[in-house]
Amino acid sequence: MFKKDFIKDNIWIGLILGLILPAIAYVFVEVLKKNLRILEKDDLLYIGCVAINLFLVRYLFKKNQENTARGIVASTFICAFIFFIYKVRH
Repeated sequence: MFKKDFIKDNIWIGLILGLILPAIAYVFVEVLKKNLRILEKDDLLYIGCVAINLFLVRYLFKKNQENTARGIVASTFICAFIFFIYKVRH
């Protein structure tokens, strides 16, 4: 009857989701860093922001939405490249 999909299977939607979710996590990490001294080493936290995409990719592959998952994987590589450039410059 009705097909309930969480996300439409589209590579562009995957790219957008794959960039937005780590950005939200990044803002959350920045707020935590200002309030907690223990989180001064932020490299692992930034990698964790990108790792959030792995859970979403796994969910989407189980739901047979390969195009959206591929878009998230592509955006994860973009985020990893940005992180690499950030680390090289600092």
